[in-house]
Amino acid sequence: MTGRTVYLAVYDTLADWETGYATAHLARNGFTVRTVGPTTDPVTTMGGLRVQPDVALDQLGEPGDTAVFILPGAGLWDTGDDLLPFARAARRFIGLGLPVAAICGATAGLAREGLLDDRAHTSAVSHYLDATGYQGGKHYREADAVTDGNLITAGPTEPVAFAREIFALLGVYEGEKLDAWYRLFKTSDASAFEVLNS
Repeated sequence: MTGRTVYLAVYDTLADWETGYATAHLARNGFTVRTVGPTTDPVTTMGGLRVQPDVALDQLGEPGDTAVFILPGAGLWDTGDDLLPFARAARRFIGLGLPVAAICGATAGLAREGLLDDRAHTSAVSHYLDATGYQGGKHYREADAVTDGNLITAGPTEPVAFAREIFALLGVYEGEKLDAWYRLFKTSDASAFEVLNS
């Protein structure tokens, strides 16, 4: 991967807990995290945090410096079409061969956009995606997180596994260090700390 910019989608009702592991450790490993909102007006997360987007979605242009486009869950994914432009942006990123990572409700947005019809994927539960009317049910996997090519999906309770898949795809951590990172943050395995910092 040549891009070093992580584009994190931010919108009202964003699920705060889902992307923190990924963005914090990407930033610590030399990536630049930029927030992308519907506009540059502040948004309010599910936890009540106000976030000022760095850039509006329609200002992204050709994202040649992209490392990954991350789409967190949000209540808005299930209440209308407000976030449809983000799913369409994900289609454009994937079409350009750039990584996209979606967790929780964002997986339903990608399902409605047809992006999960022919790729292995996961989400909260299979019937959550079935309700979108998508055609990808046979590709659903009961797993904490799934990577298929340049697309990563995860359910809402798996922010650590979601981050692990992003790190693996981008080569941030590999092999035993990737495993150690996951064990440290998923199960508090103290022995993993030494491996990770060796």
